Amino acid sequence: MTQRQTTPRFGERIRAALAARGPLCVGIDPHAALLTSWGLPDSAAGVREFGLRTVDAAASRVGVVKPQVSFFERFGSAGFTALEDVLQAARDAGLLVIADAKRGDIGTTMDAYASAWLTPGSPLEADALTVNPFLGVGTLDSTFARAESSGKGLFVLAATSNPEASDVQQAQTGASQTVSAEIVAQVSTRNAQSTPSGEWGSLGFVIGATVDWTDAGLTPFRPSAPILAPGFGAQGAGAADLRARFGPSAGMVVAAESRSILSAGPEGLGAAIETRIADYRKVIDV
Repeated sequence: MTQRQTTPRFGERIRAALAARGPLCVGIDPHAALLTSWGLPDSAAGVREFGLRTVDAAASRVGVVKPQVSFFERFGSAGFTALEDVLQAARDAGLLVIADAKRGDIGTTMDAYASAWLTPGSPLEADALTVNPFLGVGTLDSTFARAESSGKGLFVLAATSNPEASDVQQAQTGASQTVSAEIVAQVSTRNAQSTPSGEWGSLGFVIGATVDWTDAGLTPFRPSAPILAPGFGAQGAGAADLRARFGPSAGMVVAAESRSILSAGPEGLGAAIETRIADYRKVIDV
């Protein structure tokens, strides 16, 4: 029996996680300043301890965590070893893990990135990976296929929360739609080809919580697929913005927060997570 037949699809796994635990996704972003405030060294050992403590606080409270790869990568091989430990601990705790690495390239180079992050049993194995389509959505075709065959997911950058993105992402294409809308359309076509009726696609999108869908040229898409939404918390969007910003797509949102929660420190982290869960519950239970 093939891997594709035996491994549950990522789209359905994250759908179940959101239904059970709500939309909050805890970012694992060990900034140097946060390490200091946590009383940890600015080192590979420090980011490992930071990551493991965050996993402990998130486990049984939320369904999803999102390590930001760059904060581990800056310590070289020791940092990657630390990241491997954090990824494994999170998956062992039953959390879905989104590796926020934003990989994007062509040909065998992108294939190697996909192999590193999406292969079951790989040292850097994650449940999903953020990817960059701005070399052309077609450059990700083999990565889409690998994710589907391995039961993994991808979050394709579409309309990001950083203000510098608008000039490129809101530019008009030859099809008279925005670049963001074209990315969503192309990826949705691929989802439709591989997603059983009634299920969520495993190819999701990164759409910032501070993005105006009208300005970005975005409309609800089919089939349904998860939306990784940075911009909640420290970047200015609050739980109350979930439905206002995402409308009928709100139920598909993975609301990523990091600094707004992590700044509570190791002693207050669990309580901070529970407070944010309650904030989102007030919105989704309406």
